[in-house]
Amino acid sequence: MALHCGKTCRQYLLHLAHDHVDFRLPEIKALLSLRGQQCVPSENFREMSPFWHLNGLSEDDVRSVMSRTVCAKSAFELWGHGNTAAELKSSLLGYPLKDMAPFLKEESTYKINVYTFNKTLLFKDRIEKIDALGYLPFQGKVNLKDPDHIFCLLEDYGLDPNDIPEEPFHIYFGRWIADGQRELIRSHSVKKRHFIGNTSMDAGLSFIMANHAKVKAHDLVYDPFVGTGSLLVACSHFGAYVCGTDIDYNTIHGVGKASRKNQKWRGPDENIRANLRQYDRECFFLDVMVSDASKPVWRKGALFDAIITDPPYGIRESTRKTGSHKEIINPPEELSGESHVPVSMAYHLSDIFADLLNFAAHHLVMGGRLVYWFPVYRPEYCEEMVPLHPCLSLISNCEQTLSSHTSRRLITMEKIKEPEESDVLSQLADPRFSPYQGHNSFREKYFSGLTKKNGKSNERTTTESDVS
Repeated sequence: MALHCGKTCRQYLLHLAHDHVDFRLPEIKALLSLRGQQCVPSENFREMSPFWHLNGLSEDDVRSVMSRTVCAKSAFELWGHGNTAAELKSSLLGYPLKDMAPFLKEESTYKINVYTFNKTLLFKDRIEKIDALGYLPFQGKVNLKDPDHIFCLLEDYGLDPNDIPEEPFHIYFGRWIADGQRELIRSHSVKKRHFIGNTSMDAGLSFIMANHAKVKAHDLVYDPFVGTGSLLVACSHFGAYVCGTDIDYNTIHGVGKASRKNQKWRGPDENIRANLRQYDRECFFLDVMVSDASKPVWRKGALFDAIITDPPYGIRESTRKTGSHKEIINPPEELSGESHVPVSMAYHLSDIFADLLNFAAHHLVMGGRLVYWFPVYRPEYCEEMVPLHPCLSLISNCEQTLSSHTSRRLITMEKIKEPEESDVLSQLADPRFSPYQGHNSFREKYFSGLTKKNGKSNERTTTESDVS
């Protein structure tokens, strides 16, 4: 249950949150790679476990990860572990005393916490477990309010809430180093935000996407389907300069009908800039423009360090692009004359993702990352459906379930080479560049899985706003 980095060093333990489980490993790997660490899972690594060993890292590496992660709760310097209390004791007594000594001095204060996963212990049971650690050579005084050092006993009772064992499967003890950034999920909640829409991205997922993209200070980040700017807020938190485009004029400019209950029209502070201002990040806001993702307005060349986006799936927001009357096979009579007014046309999902990957290949800097959501119909899904590009390497593919028959995959890709003419031919020959054929098949399949009774669905319909 360890992540190895190819060298021996002190061991560290991550205590992870047990939500968005599929997203945790790619996030930790991305954050470690920002420090130049390329950790890979060992043979006995259990990804579903809430406790992970980290080998071959420095304490600074661990603190750096914890300063950004929203998937991990806390990190500890691991002093000992075992399947039983006796094994834990043997492991702790074997830990080098010279490594313990700086934190056990007589003039220092400390406290010991007990954390349990999948089981709640009575207070008296926690005290008994702490007292059982009396063999450790603590010399300082206990201070529960403001100790110099915090130590933790962590017990893992498995993943099945319907079959909780009397004794833990594994026990850990270590020195607390740092907490993760779970507080960001609450402080940046969409419910507290000035400007929201039907599909505003959930704060936790927004920060996960920014971490998967390795967004860092002074990066330039772009969202081609910016909507209400939730992803820009998350990226600006890490010091990146942000910009975006969207085809919806009212959303971009924050005008028109409000999406909040009992509110008719949007107010003057309901716009993307105001959202960043709310979190004191307006200085990182470059601009947002009304633009069609199928017709990019950017000059040729690498511009962006990261492209992060949530394209429309056609469920709550239509997949549309601009066109001309010449593209309509049988135009209405009133449009048969000369006109320069743009018309709205269907933007098939296959075209959306083909355009997105091509745009990323041309406008990402080398090593820059593209992170986007890809909707799938679960009964038919296979990995070959995920669109690829000769210039982009697939880094991770994480699933978030929307309903019993649909989900969306968070796809992370990294630019590995500049596009060439030969890449166009290879795209045309590879069916993986067209995962959807014809019309919006995802929308059709999304609703085909819902059976209706008395005019109402007997299965909860999950939309982008539900999971965002």
